Order: sequence, then C-alpha cells, then structure tokens
Amino acid sequence: MLLIALTGLPMGGGKGGSDFDPKGKSDGEVLRFCQSFMTELSRYLGADTDVPAGDIGVGGREVGFLFGQWKRLTSLHTGVLTGKGLLWGGSNIRPEATGYGLVYIVDIALKHHKDTIKGKRVAISGKGNVAEFAAEKVLQLGGIVVSLSDSDGMICGGRKWIQLEQFTEVRKIEARRGRIKEYLKFSKTAKYYENDRPWKHVKCDIALPSATQNEINKSEAEALVKNGCKYVAEGANMPSDPEAIAVFKSGCKFFIPAKASNAGGVAVSGLEMSQNSQRTQWTREEVDNKLHGIMQNIFNNISSTADDLGKAGDYQLGANAAGFKKVADAMFEQGMVL
Repeated sequence: MLLIALTGLPMGGGKGGSDFDPKGKSDGEVLRFCQSFMTELSRYLGADTDVPAGDIGVGGREVGFLFGQWKRLTSLHTGVLTGKGLLWGGSNIRPEATGYGLVYIVDIALKHHKDTIKGKRVAISGKGNVAEFAAEKVLQLGGIVVSLSDSDGMICGGRKWIQLEQFTEVRKIEARRGRIKEYLKFSKTAKYYENDRPWKHVKCDIALPSATQNEINKSEAEALVKNGCKYVAEGANMPSDPEAIAVFKSGCKFFIPAKASNAGGVAVSGLEMSQNSQRTQWTREEVDNKLHGIMQNIFNNISSTADDLGKAGDYQLGANAAGFKKVADAMFEQGMVL
C-alpha cells in the first residue's frame, strides 16, 4: 500500500498468491493450475475492483493463461490483469518496468549526490525480469554489471564479462527457463559459484538485490560495504533483512528501500490499466518517459520528506513517512477516521 501511494497513481494495494511451484512443471501443468486458480479467483476480480499482476513465478505465460480463463468464464475482455501480452491489451515497457525503474531512481539519486552511474560496478542478484532489465539499463547508461544469479548459484566477472551486445544470451536463457550457469558457454572470464549469492564474492560500487525476500543478511551486507559498495537500492520486495539495512544505512552513502526503488512495475501496471480504460496503447517512448517521471517524483518525495523530518538522505524514513502520509490523508478526507 505504501509503495503504491508513492507512485501517485489512484490505486490501492495488496499481496496474494499460491504455493504452486512452477519449477520443473510442464506447460500443460502450469496451464491447468492457472485455469483452476482463475476459476476460483474470478469472482473477486474486476477492472475497478481488483486487478492482479505478475510476480515471482508469474510471468507473461502465466498471465496469458489466467487471462484466457478469465475471458472464458466471463466473456469479458477488460483490464482485469496487468502484464498482458501486447497483442491483447498489454503495455509497452511492462516486463522491463521494475528493472528500468530501479536503475532510473538510482541514477536520479546519484545525480542528487553529485555522482553518476557511468563506470560504476553494479552487483545484481537474480535473473528474472527485474534483474535482467536492471542489468540491461545499467549497461545502457554506461555502468558495469559484475554479477547475476538464480536459485542454483551466482555468476560474476570483471569489467568485460558481459556486454550489452552479449545480453541476448542471458535473455535466451531466461526465455527457456534455463539456469544462469549456462552463460559460462558465452563468457571466458565469468566465474560460477554454486548454491551461493553474489554479496561476498564481488567488489562493487552499487548493489541491486533483485532476487527474493531476505536474500542479504548482516554478514553479507558487511562484506559488500568492506568491498567498496557505496550505494544500495532494492529491486526485489524486502531483499535486505533489518540487520543488513542497518549496515547499509551506516556504511553506504544511500540506501533506497523496495517500496520506493521497485515501484516501477506497479507504476506501469497502473499505466496499463489507464490504457485499457482508454482502449489505446502508448508507444515505448511514451511509457518509458512516464515511468522515468514517476521515479523522479518518488525520489523527490522521499528526499524532501526526509529533509523535512531533519534526516536528510535517510530514504527509508522518507519513503515510510511519505507513503504513510498519503494513505493517512486519504483516510481522513474520506471519513474513514476522525
């Protein structure tokens, strides 16, 4: 809820899902689960009621299966899911949105601190949409990606182990749901660590944890700071545990929490809903510009709120306070509390 409040878009917020693990399942098994899940969920959904989006384990394939069952049950073609395919109501930049937005807010914050992403070593965990497109945007802006990972292990290298022109290989691996270890075929300098995460193995200037919840603990945070990490922004939902956050806030120049830094995905979900309501589709450039503007507004909001509270640069406090204030103000104005 606080994350969505920071975007400035007129939406609520909630979390839900299932305990179905798609790893190792056939397309048919995933299809049958999605159809069964939507059969039960459909009674609670609507374009102006509740609009689910993808997350861990739920990408374009799963959203397609869910939307197909929704149409089959309701005979409606409405904006009841986001992350849809471009041929059937989806938005440009939606798959890229969380990763791009993450890097945009880091770039904005770096400029605020009189620095630049160009030439910076960036450690990224994960290889899903968030990590993949964060890495792509880092490379586009002149940064250096030093790591990626998945649930089996992590891969890392020096300045030239992965370049923008080679990134199609990472895309192919992800598209066929392969493992990050496969990238060793395409890089002579990459190193692979099985059943491990990047944080104790890489020297970096920026860390973007983008895999899963609680993936960085205190000792890993301390290792990052010791190895030169100055800036941290969360791409996954709550990837740093409380002790790790304390290390980052005391040892880095800035720490941006997930509720601000990974808001790009839900922001473009909101833009997808707007396009569905208007029966239109904006260009990549239009959506990308709107996404950048939203991330700029989020940073301005959390930064100025921290300043107003006498804690300049404490973006965790700024995000919590700014998001809470928007929700509280709305509740007061609508008579929910007096």
